[in-house]
Amino acid sequence: MNYQTTVSLKDEENLKSKKKEKKEKKLYNHKPTPAFIGASWSALLIGMVAYCIGLWNAEMMLNEKGYYFTILLFGLFSVISGQKAVRDKLENIQVTEMYYGISWFTSIASIVLLTIGLWNADLELSEKGFYAMSFTLSLFSAIAVQKNTRDVAYINNELETKEDDD
Repeated sequence: MNYQTTVSLKDEENLKSKKKEKKEKKLYNHKPTPAFIGASWSALLIGMVAYCIGLWNAEMMLNEKGYYFTILLFGLFSVISGQKAVRDKLENIQVTEMYYGISWFTSIASIVLLTIGLWNADLELSEKGFYAMSFTLSLFSAIAVQKNTRDVAYINNELETKEDDD
C-alpha cells in the first residue's frame, strides 16, 4: 500500500509561526529577590570593611598597607568589569575581544598579586587567611551586586518596552 500524506496550507503556517515564536527573544523575567540583593550588598560591605579594618590595625609599613588596599580596589574593579563584559556578550552587546580578555586577565592578576603578597608577608597564618577570605568575599559579592543591578535594570527596561508596545 502506498499512502501519500498531504500537508495543508494551514498546517504549514502553524509550523512557521511556531518556529518564529522559538526564534523570538525570550524575556528574562527572574528579578532577584530583595533578600538576595540585600545579602549581596551586605556581603560586599562586610568584606570590604573587614579587609580595611584589618589593614588599619595591621602592624605593617604604610606602603604595604597601600599595596593591599590597591589590590582590593584593583580586584573589585576587575571582577565588575569582567562580569559586565560577560553579560554584554550574553545580551548581544558588542564587546571587543581585547576588552574581554583584559578584564579576565586583570581579575586573575589581582588574585595572583594578593596571593604573592600574602605568601611573602611577615604575617601570622591566621592574618593571611583573614585577608584572603575577606578579599574573596568582596570579589564574589561585587560580582553578585553587579549582576543584581544589571538584572533589575534589564527587566525594568524590558517591561517598559513591552508596556509601550501594548
